[in-house]
Amino acid sequence: MSSPPPDDGEGEGSGGRSLSYGEAEYWDARYVEEGGAPYDWYQRYDALRPFVRRFAPPASRLLMIGCGSALMSEDMVTDGYVEIVNIDISSVVIEMMRKKYFNIPQLQYLRMDVRDMSMFPDESFDCAIDKGTLDSLMCGVDAPLSAAQMVLEVDRLIKPGGVFILITYGDPSVRVPHLNQPGCNWKIVLYILPRPNFTGKIRRHVLDPVPLTEKGRLPDGFVPEDPDSHYVYVCEKMQGLTGAGSPTVERQGEE
Repeated sequence: MSSPPPDDGEGEGSGGRSLSYGEAEYWDARYVEEGGAPYDWYQRYDALRPFVRRFAPPASRLLMIGCGSALMSEDMVTDGYVEIVNIDISSVVIEMMRKKYFNIPQLQYLRMDVRDMSMFPDESFDCAIDKGTLDSLMCGVDAPLSAAQMVLEVDRLIKPGGVFILITYGDPSVRVPHLNQPGCNWKIVLYILPRPNFTGKIRRHVLDPVPLTEKGRLPDGFVPEDPDSHYVYVCEKMQGLTGAGSPTVERQGEE
């Protein structure tokens, strides 16, 4: 599963039935149509590298959620990463990627629905990266339930002290509530990246965290320079029992 493409979010399945982003048939048809051409949604690895390298060392065992036909995992192997497990709901794109990267042992490709990753044992990854899959689910059927299932599964798979890096177009008002659901206990730090083709002036360094209020919102009056920026949530899984205390966010003025 990849992120929402620039269309109306629906396709037509067999019998004329309308398909949504959360359905494998939609993505299978799309990848057949595209012929396996590589494409990275939102941002390429070079823009995300400062975050990935800071929070997930190359020796980390990584889960790439909704890998699609992106080049990001290949670029990360070139950058020294040694184990990346890529999953996608589309069996079509998974087979394409397996054939493409059969000779790169650092990359593994599995057909899997992010809402049910029961194939993996608890706390089996140091880091999970999602570049648009949660956004796809939010555009599909039963969006709140699908989002909750995904976040809970990611939380289950991350080791205490590990991180979930979420790249999304959703601002904190519509993403932090899903991250801070019962059963999860993340320490959330927010960064904002302009679009790759944005030509305006950026006042902050991209690695400067954006402060959040106690309720996990942007401060009053804060407006990104690029109105179509991408939000990067770095969510550290806290030690101890998840859900036992109030989920935390990095608040305004805190390091």
